[in-house]
Amino acid sequence: MNLKDVYNKEFVIKLAHEINLIFPAFDCKGFIDAIINKTWEEKELKERMRFVSNAIHDYLSIEYKKQIELLIKVAPKFGGLQGLIFPDFVQVYGLNDFPTSIYALEVFTQYSSSEFAIRPFIETYPNEAIQQLLVWSKSENHHVRRLASEGSRPKLPWAPALKEFIINPEPVIPILDNLKNDDSEYVRKSVANHLNDITKTQPELVLALVKEWIGQTANTDWIIKHGLRTLLKKGDKNALAIFKLHDASNLSIKDLIVNKKSIAIGEDLFFNFTLLNDSNRVRNIRVEYKIAYIKANGSISKKVFQLSQLTIEKGVSKSFKRKQRFTDFTTRKHYPGLHEVIIVVNGEDKCSIAFELTK
Repeated sequence: MNLKDVYNKEFVIKLAHEINLIFPAFDCKGFIDAIINKTWEEKELKERMRFVSNAIHDYLSIEYKKQIELLIKVAPKFGGLQGLIFPDFVQVYGLNDFPTSIYALEVFTQYSSSEFAIRPFIETYPNEAIQQLLVWSKSENHHVRRLASEGSRPKLPWAPALKEFIINPEPVIPILDNLKNDDSEYVRKSVANHLNDITKTQPELVLALVKEWIGQTANTDWIIKHGLRTLLKKGDKNALAIFKLHDASNLSIKDLIVNKKSIAIGEDLFFNFTLLNDSNRVRNIRVEYKIAYIKANGSISKKVFQLSQLTIEKGVSKSFKRKQRFTDFTTRKHYPGLHEVIIVVNGEDKCSIAFELTK
């Protein structure tokens, strides 16, 4: 099933029926026919969502506040992607009524997510929105707490960037601070992703913040590790130092081998190696590997994969084995040519081995 088909004829009929139960004057047939027309099949996910939002407004001929009162009663019947209809309606038709719309987004996010719809309100009412996000960050409902973080991410996927927060993320830091030890993994993932967004433009700010957070609780440390993932993959020394992952001196790689020197696209490559702590002390170690891929134009693109983060006693070795797929996916297409596996320890390339990828 295509993702857009979450908005199908059955969904539209159910939506019309639920609205009609509360508002008997609602023209179910007109509503359904207006949506399921000859252009419907051509529309993609977000186009369908907006098309339905517009139809609700056109056929629910009452003032905005009354529309929201009704939709709040209907929303619990729809979850997931289908439930995005309701925040989208607020985004399109509620920007001039901050109090009504903010309350509606708080309700709707508990059944789906208001992370996209809140963003125009942040841009239009920056001070009021930040204060509301701070309130939400202390909500008893974990969906609402997540909205405080996810909705204010500077670079939320599928959404326009919040340019002011890219330039200056300081206003959102108290929100993240409130959520840094949240007991919900759903919320913690959002906080980590939010931090990771900020590291791409303001790494120093995030590093200073997590230095204050590190070691407080296991939940907070988990957020920090995932929030610094882009910096860690880049081998950023300051990010590595947060986890006491210092230089890779006296850490050596032995016996890096691949199972085949040549594999075809669609096959798997197996490689293994041994890591030895040659130093005279216990070492904190982060082990990664890079694949140097050939791109369509013949240039090289390196992608980093994490293997392990561990502690090794002095003089002790640890063996690793890994399988790497070279199957084409929608997100990655492979091209023939000489590729490399590169072993990375504490952000430093330690050794590599080449192999041929063929058609």
